[in-house]
Amino acid sequence: MSEHVFTKDFTKQEPICEEGMGKALDILRTGRLHRYNVNSEEKGDVALLEEEFAAYLGKKYCLACASCGSAMYLALKSLGVRPGDKVLCNAYTLAPVPGAIENAGADIELVEITEDYTIDLDDLESKAGEAKWFMLSHMRGHITNMDRVMEICKTYDLTLIEDCAHTLGASWNGKKSGSFGKVGCFSTQTYKHINSGEGGLLVTDDPEVIARAIFHSGSYMLYERHTARPDRDVFECIKSIVPNYSCRMDNLRAAILRPQLRKLDGQCARWNRRYRILEKGLNDINGISCPRRDPRESYVGSSIQFSLDVEDKETIKTFLQACLDRGVELKWFGNKEPVGFTSVYSSWEYFSEIPSLPRTDRILSTMCDMRVPLTFSEEDCKIILDIIKSVAHTVPL
Repeated sequence: MSEHVFTKDFTKQEPICEEGMGKALDILRTGRLHRYNVNSEEKGDVALLEEEFAAYLGKKYCLACASCGSAMYLALKSLGVRPGDKVLCNAYTLAPVPGAIENAGADIELVEITEDYTIDLDDLESKAGEAKWFMLSHMRGHITNMDRVMEICKTYDLTLIEDCAHTLGASWNGKKSGSFGKVGCFSTQTYKHINSGEGGLLVTDDPEVIARAIFHSGSYMLYERHTARPDRDVFECIKSIVPNYSCRMDNLRAAILRPQLRKLDGQCARWNRRYRILEKGLNDINGISCPRRDPRESYVGSSIQFSLDVEDKETIKTFLQACLDRGVELKWFGNKEPVGFTSVYSSWEYFSEIPSLPRTDRILSTMCDMRVPLTFSEEDCKIILDIIKSVAHTVPL
């Protein structure tokens, strides 16, 4: 069997492109990093990014935020979510999603997931009559049947907010992820599809929602310097009643992001070439399976998930450690304790009551997760597969 040891770092990203670094240096030389520190007739890089991102998504309005978590929080507050309101959310997600709901004072109702790692739409429909709001997390880039999601939302008068931290550049049936809901929220954190270290973007077609979000983000009545926004009269009637939460993006991060956005579709194609190599190889290993992707889903394979055909936790831990010993870092959603970026809903003890979700528990108990950075070549992906296959023979699955 293979004796390869993989030596590349699973957290190492590609460098910021030369154009982005040049723009960042220009801003550093001026000292005008704050988004409103521009001349009255000048568009700063944040305003330009908002225009360009709205155009990319086909939406009317965009707001650049400090993070995707803050974008989700601003979305909930701007839509009118109040303390005690119930917000539905899939149980397979990362901690910033329920954190945003908790921050808004709302109650969280988790929904089961299916074998393909997406939200269980039957369970969603059974719980839809109890809530007004639905935060759908396209977790790890897996997009559910959005046609049925929209039918459920229409039938039960659910307002949809999309968490698209892992689906920037993806689509369902030709329609971009983040353009289905009342609000779409995106991440520009280092491990996402465009990288500013931290950052988020909020899009909507609703003029009052974006006006409230701009005030909430901390516009200091300088909303006219936003250019991806509605007319002034939308702001005038609410400007004294919307609090400031200071969740803005700065010009430095926006300058880094703008050239990346123009290259995004090409980067997504590069990710998918690596993903397809890994997906085919993993499915060829006994005891390992990746979920089938719906042909209507245009995904971005910046990470890959697979399930192990074994329920014994000690065997799974042995498998994971053997892979790590040979340089292949896999996360496991079967851990009861949070590890790095990986956590499960049972560890979110700020819930008023931890629910019982047996289907989700079973699926997560054997799910492994691996980043696919673009610093890995296609040949690197084949080496990783060779290692996983060798370990799977040594630690029978």
